[in-house]
Order: sequence, then structure tokens, then C-alpha cells
Amino acid sequence: MLLLLLGLTIKANAQTMEFGHVDTADLKMTECSFEKGANAMVLFDVAKVEYNFSSSIVMQRHRRIKIFNDKEVSLANVRIEFLPKFEDVKNIEAEVVNLNGDKIERTVIDPKLIYTQKIDKQTQAIIFTLPNVKPGSIIEYRYTWKTSSPFNYPDWAFQDMIPTRYSKFEGEFLYNYSFNIIKKLTQAATLDTSFTAKNITTRRWVLTNVPGFKEEAYMTAIEDNVQSVYFRPMTRYYTWIDIAKIMLADEDYGKQADTKLDGEAELIDKAKALKSDNEKIAFLFNRIKTTLKWNKIDHWYTDEGIKKAWLKKMGNSTEINLILYRFLKLAGIKASLFALGTRKNGELEVDNPSFNRLNKTVVKVPIDSLDFYVLDASGKYNVYTDIPYGLLGTNILPIEAGHLGYDLIRLKTGLASKSLVFINGQIKPDGKLEGNMQLSSSNYNRIAKLDRYDKDGEKKYIEDEFKKGNNGLEISNYKRQDMDVDSLPLIEEFNFKLDLTASDDAYIYFRPNLFTGIELNPFLNERRLSDIDFVFPKIYSINGRYKIPEGYKIDALPKNLNIAMPGNDIIFKRTVGELEGEVAVHYVIDFKRTKFSRDEYPELHAFYKKMYEMLNEQIVLKKQ
Repeated sequence: MLLLLLGLTIKANAQTMEFGHVDTADLKMTECSFEKGANAMVLFDVAKVEYNFSSSIVMQRHRRIKIFNDKEVSLANVRIEFLPKFEDVKNIEAEVVNLNGDKIERTVIDPKLIYTQKIDKQTQAIIFTLPNVKPGSIIEYRYTWKTSSPFNYPDWAFQDMIPTRYSKFEGEFLYNYSFNIIKKLTQAATLDTSFTAKNITTRRWVLTNVPGFKEEAYMTAIEDNVQSVYFRPMTRYYTWIDIAKIMLADEDYGKQADTKLDGEAELIDKAKALKSDNEKIAFLFNRIKTTLKWNKIDHWYTDEGIKKAWLKKMGNSTEINLILYRFLKLAGIKASLFALGTRKNGELEVDNPSFNRLNKTVVKVPIDSLDFYVLDASGKYNVYTDIPYGLLGTNILPIEAGHLGYDLIRLKTGLASKSLVFINGQIKPDGKLEGNMQLSSSNYNRIAKLDRYDKDGEKKYIEDEFKKGNNGLEISNYKRQDMDVDSLPLIEEFNFKLDLTASDDAYIYFRPNLFTGIELNPFLNERRLSDIDFVFPKIYSINGRYKIPEGYKIDALPKNLNIAMPGNDIIFKRTVGELEGEVAVHYVIDFKRTKFSRDEYPELHAFYKKMYEMLNEQIVLKKQ
């Protein structure tokens, strides 16, 4: 009976999934039943994967989306990326369906409006825009994807940035091509089954009512967190060593380091004249960093080559770092290369050697037999002695001729970056707080703040960094010091005025958690969709002295308390007291661990809830 019901369910779904046959009920639907407020919804996304007679993999995919309002009409812009070297996309059909009164109107896209765009050396994309899309429309498209590699099995994401009502993946697996199947699911599958016939195993997964994925604070790459199923060959088609060898022999990568550059001899002579290796490294690193501008493009290979990048004084990150690598070698420095995927691109996986996530190259210079520098001259605030901020917590692939036996290496630091806040304030009898603030930010905190200031401009930076959660705050005389001295902390200071709005004629209330950037709890949701990555160890130290106004006395002070997560992964300490007519506060938050899985979120959520209760506990002054 269960099999019969399952068969009837699948058959019913199949009836509503024929291309061009859209239910009137779906056209009349005005909202997602399981995620209120969604701007659009994937009605279904289904794929069937098979091997053909030549052991090539063929996937038929059919996707249908309902648009609820103007905010998601951009979903009419469809982009299907593929690797033309061993992949192809064809048999594309697409249409828009609208309801005009009681009449269903279909608009089929003209094939002439479907075109192929070259993205980079490896990747192309099929691009088209569906016409006549508006609130209430249903858009759908289907296509055939094919790969010549029997191990290039397509992964499948059940989850999208908008909710998905029905997602199904059906795949055939031949007995002579074995895969490890990795399921990343946070909800129970509606269907998870398999059967074998004639040496072919067929696997089926169905998920229904999948919530839209929301970007969360301190999350890793989206692709690493959505509900998905991955297929990793048990017999590797490539090893990481194979990939390193291919890259070294590539005309747009390893061969580029042999390209002679105009005027390089004079620069190398200046470097060689310096006494120590560290002086040579610092000289060449800073010269390349200030001479060449990064064009904000990351590829593992060069786009135009290092010769053009050197002449134009601009290039992608790999072009800039290959030039640095060449100059270091010419100056007698033992340098080699690292390739990696940046944090937002998804980290390299030990058991999945491929080019898919590689998108950046940096330089390695050994310090001794165990330690090394990681140099990235494409970052404005990078320093050669510290691992670049954007690379922390990522896996990297060593690429060094004659030494291609290394495993992936994870870049991490044990050095805590500090944010030290010093506040001198005076509380007025009318319920206002005035004073000055000084903030010292070291290491990666310094780099992150400098990057945000450059990106956002001073006005938005001050708004986002210091005014969040502080309504009625006025900031004046904002100043910065030591922006250009890599070895010193960034110093920020300003004067402020803040209305203590909870105060009345008898009491003044205020909380001393000010100007830290951590005024608001980022982990309010009971449920977490993604893993948590704090990137680097950090310490916040909040220090304040607040002069009590004439005619008032302390009515309530927070107690001195310490709390910690299991294993002392995060520690919070609070000390508050009265000293010579002032309230003195000292809060410390010490992050010793940087990564937590979504499964550990309940413990982290509970700790943050308690910590923010303590951070935001108010000091109360009473009028005498």
C-alpha cells in the first residue's frame, strides 16, 4: 500500500511537471504557504541523471518559479554556467506563463535570444532573459547538461535563496564508477530511496517545503551551507598533485613566471643590495603592492599575462602575485606558490581534487623548516609578516616544482586581534551622556576596519560601526591615526553625546556597552542554517569611567561575573565598581576558537544570550 501511495504521489507530481502545463491554482497563488512574506518561490526543481553508451553523464533539468511581487522579477534573468572543456548545455526551452482574467497566456522565448557568454578561461554561461515577467507570472525552463568525464557527477542543491516547494534529484550510478555520497540536510527528506537493476543503482531524493536560505552573520560560503547532496569519486580522476602539475605547465600560470618584464633588472639590483632576506622581501612586497592595482578579479590563472599587468600597473590577484614571485626568485629568495579558493568561493576539499573552487594565487616564503610567510600583494592593507585576512581559515594547495607531494594546508593564526575601547564620560542631570572615546584595533581587526572605511566612506562607516543600536547618538571630531603604519594599531577617536532615553526625573539608566561594534546580538534566531566562522581569534576589552552627576548616587550596579563556553572556547568577564565619584567598568570577551558547526549552535546561542544580557545590563543612578 505504501509503494502504491508513493507511486501515485510521484505520478501526480509528474502530471503537474510537464513542460508548458501549468496549474491555474499556481497562477492564482499569491503567497508561499510555508514561508510567509517570500517574494517568489520555486514550485519545483527536478533533475534526472543518467550515463549514456559512451559513459558520459547526461542530466535533464526542469525548473519552475512563481513570482509574487516586483522584488524578484529579476529571476527572469537566467544564467547557466558550465565548463566548455568537458561540459555542454543544450536543448534549452524557456517560457513565461501569465493569467489574463481566466485565460492562460504563454510566452515562449525566441531561441535567438539565448546566447553564450565567455566568463573566463575555464567558464562560459548560457544567458537569457524571459520576457513579460511581472507579479503573478510563472517562469520555467529546462535544458540538457552533459559531461564527457564519468567522474564529473553533478552536485545538487535542494535549497535556494527563495523557498522551494518540491525538489527532486534522481541519479543513475554504474557499478564501475563509485562515489562517496555526502548529504548536507537540516530537514528530513520526503523521499530517500535506491534500487539496483542490471548493475545500475538508481538513487532518488525528494525534499519538500524547503525554506529559502538566508545569509547569516559569520557564515562561510553559501555553497557550503545550503541543503545539498554531493558526489565524490572513490577513485580519483585527479589528485591534488595532478592539479599542481597541470598548473605549473599552464601557459597562463606556471609559464608566466619565466616572462621578462620591462625595468625589472634595476628593481632586482636594489633588492639584492639590501643585507637581509627580510629586508629584500619587505622591499619587493611593498613595491609591488603600491605599484600595481588589483582590478578586484580573482582567478587562479592570468587573464592578460604578467607582462601586460606590469605595463598597465593593474591586474588580477594572480597576475600581481606571480610578478611578486618572479621578483623574489630573481632576488635570491626561496619562494613558491600557493593556490586556493577564497572564503566566499568555498574552501578546497581534501577528498575532492578539482579546479572548481580555485580562484587565487599567493606566494609562500619559508621562514624555517616549519614556518613560512604567505604574501598577497593584491591587498592594500596586507603585510608580508601576517597571513592575509581574506585567506584565514582556508585550505591552500602548495605548488612547487620538484616538491609536489604536499597535502592541502589550512591557513590559521593563533595570534588574537584586539579591540580596546576607552571611554571617558560625564553623565548630566538631564539624562545625557557626553564624553570622548578612543578605540585601538590591532592586526586583523585593524585591516577589516580599514577595508570597510575605504569601501563605505566615512559617513556610512561611522553609522555602521558606532551608531547601531544607539539612537540619539551624536558623534563629532572623528579622527584616525596610524592608518599607514602596518606595525601599529589603528587608533580612532571622537567626541560623543548620547540621550539616555530610559531616564526620568528620579532615575538615570545607562549601559556601558558602547562603540565596540558588538552592541547587537548576531545570534538571535533559535535555528541556524550555516556553520559559524569568526575567522581569527579576537579579544574585546571595554573600559569606561563615567562621572556621576551632582545630586545622584548609585542605585544598582551589575555584579562582577565570569561566564565561559564549554572548553573555554569563548570567555566573558565583567567587572563594575565605584571609584571616586565615578562608575568604572571593565568587560573582556576572549574568542579562543574560531569555527563552530551548525550542530553546535544551540550551545553558542545560549552563551550569546547570557553574554548579551550581561553586556546590556544597565547601571542605575538615583536622584537624592
